[in-house]
Amino acid sequence: MKNQTVDTIIIGAGASGLMLGALLKNRDFLIIDNNPKIGSKMLISGGGRCNITNDNLQSKNYLGNQRFIRNIIKRFDQNQLLLWLNQRGLTPQLRKDSQYFCKNSAKEIVDLLKREIDNHKIKLQTEVTKVEKKDNIFKVHTNRGIFQAKKVVVATGGLSFPKLGATPIGYDIAKSFGHTISTLNPALVGFTLQPKQFFFKSLSGVSTDVKIKVGEQEIKGSLLFAHKGISGPAILNASLYWQKGKITIDFLPNIKIEQLKSSKKYISNLLGLSNRVAKTFLEQLEIEDKSANKLNNEEYKKIESLKEYSFAPAGTFGYSKAEVTKGGINTDEIDASSMMSKKEENLYFLGELVDVTGELGGYNFQWAFATAYVCSKTI
Repeated sequence: MKNQTVDTIIIGAGASGLMLGALLKNRDFLIIDNNPKIGSKMLISGGGRCNITNDNLQSKNYLGNQRFIRNIIKRFDQNQLLLWLNQRGLTPQLRKDSQYFCKNSAKEIVDLLKREIDNHKIKLQTEVTKVEKKDNIFKVHTNRGIFQAKKVVVATGGLSFPKLGATPIGYDIAKSFGHTISTLNPALVGFTLQPKQFFFKSLSGVSTDVKIKVGEQEIKGSLLFAHKGISGPAILNASLYWQKGKITIDFLPNIKIEQLKSSKKYISNLLGLSNRVAKTFLEQLEIEDKSANKLNNEEYKKIESLKEYSFAPAGTFGYSKAEVTKGGINTDEIDASSMMSKKEENLYFLGELVDVTGELGGYNFQWAFATAYVCSKTI
């Protein structure tokens, strides 16, 4: 094989690489991956059930060039993906209103993709070190020798979960062929805290509904207090749009303060928070827990501050905890009709590598599958 030239080498046996292999099926290709097994990240995602896609699929659920995103997802949307899976015996389950998961285990979708691909076409524990092109043939250098192909598809994913074999090789290959990489950062990840917010840590394990403003975005959902900082779905989505600086959290999203003032109930029971969270906040605000009608105007002003609690996170939990990497290969340098590089003919980039990142809820796997589909139609 090392002395032969295959038609296509796919670097990466994650969601986009496996999907492309499944779609190419009987074509002449080889998948190379540095991991000992395929679909490593898929197998642990979504609590082990893999959040495959989302019923509410729109370009606005992604950070990136909206026109580029629309051109991709309209060609292979959630309905086409679900139909394709259903025709091969997998019927994902709808959970959490709009999110589709494997019924029992993420292994179901990984096994389905594997069945579509000839085992001989997957070479594992093979680490790519660089890619060169000479006389219209790509040479893929690895720890197991050099493999040759007429076309190369880079589907190596981002930098999140380094323990699962994530490396920057995809970005390195792109740069070596003249591509521009926008700033890379962990995304869909928790925030660490400044000393003034360290009291949040005393609430570790407790979640509460919030509304978060970050930049131009407003995000509703659940916040989880954690021993390292704050996490939960609302925070993970907020991290996608955060670029340093302050975020503003409404800890009382369903409460109108004016309506509390005549109540004889204790204020801790009126805030829509768990008793533990309410009392912790009251303590921080230096407000005695008493009947709401006995609080003075100054105390109510302090409670109002919980509706616009602004602070700057210290940072994030990092790539080891991040679901995805935001940033990536400039989409102006990629042809949306094929995912081929505009810098180098027959070189393609899929999924998380490009500068498009989805919100929590199956959007990033949908993006991986959609880019693979687009690529499969022209390669």
